Amino acid sequence: SLTAADWMAGFTVMSHQTELQVCETFLSVQGETTYAGWPCFFIRLAGCNLRCVYCDTPQARAAGRSVTVEQLAREFRQSGVRLVNVTGGEPLLQPGLSVLLRALRADGVVLVETNGSCDISVIPPRVAAILDLKCPSSGVAEAMDWRNLERLRRYDEVKFVVADRADFDWAARILKRRRLAERCRAVLF
Repeated sequence: SLTAADWMAGFTVMSHQTELQVCETFLSVQGETTYAGWPCFFIRLAGCNLRCVYCDTPQARAAGRSVTVEQLAREFRQSGVRLVNVTGGEPLLQPGLSVLLRALRADGVVLVETNGSCDISVIPPRVAAILDLKCPSSGVAEAMDWRNLERLRRYDEVKFVVADRADFDWAARILKRRRLAERCRAVLF
């Protein structure tokens, strides 16, 4: 069913036949977040609006293959694990994302890693946003949607990728000034 928030965000009614552009899917161990060490099914969506200098998956910037929500949910169920991480690129660029996330959360814990430049309020309840606050050395710190800090929920997490002392000092100031530890589940450096 279509919520008022979806309508306001410009979404149209979508079924499990909704297709997303996917770079890859794979089974691995979660290496970041408070779920580090958990077996995890990864769905890496294609496309990104940023060009971080330290990007570890530049292949995700390119167009992917079309995969339906139904196919992705089935792959997750068949993986046999209870944790799924939807990442990219930037997953929030794809209009079918909220349909996918709603389908996945029926079968386990769902994380969405986002670069912080897009409005996280489109992430459905009970799906954790992993918000990457881009430090100055990323080359894209100015692209942050700072309103996302007000949108954080108690089960979301904030991540800083720190390359040097200047990044650390910047992140520490943001952490304190924005009271991030009070807004979400965890703040990770």
